[in-house]
Amino acid sequence: MEATITVEAKVLGRKKTLVPDWSVPLPPDFSRSGGRLTLRDLITTIVQEEVAAFNRRQKDRGLVQILTKEEIASGVESGKVDSGGNDLGQVADPQTAVAAAIQAFEDGFYFVFLDGDRQDDLDREVYLSANSRLTFVRLVPLVGG
Repeated sequence: MEATITVEAKVLGRKKTLVPDWSVPLPPDFSRSGGRLTLRDLITTIVQEEVAAFNRRQKDRGLVQILTKEEIASGVESGKVDSGGNDLGQVADPQTAVAAAIQAFEDGFYFVFLDGDRQDDLDREVYLSANSRLTFVRLVPLVGG
């Protein structure tokens, strides 16, 4: 069975989460390391997985799909019925995304909490378990500040 971690994203000052919680598979060598890796490695793993998922979704959007009545009704309710066939040409580069995420962490644009404990050193080892929860908290700068 593949080891995963539950990830959530929040914005400071908002009660509602940005997106529903999701699970991210951990690197294959994770179990051999005794459940340890650095925060930098953990962020890198999560960003790479999310970029791969984004790129898959973009590729899938290029395919025309047959929609069910429920999907059409849901689209009408949300204001957009989309059956695909749109090649937006958007492809995210994993290395660029990782570099941006690491730089944003170093610049203090978001905090990381692992099982409720704030992590502030990218190169310190973090310890994960099967029930670990990683929370990204995005900080919102004050206007003009």
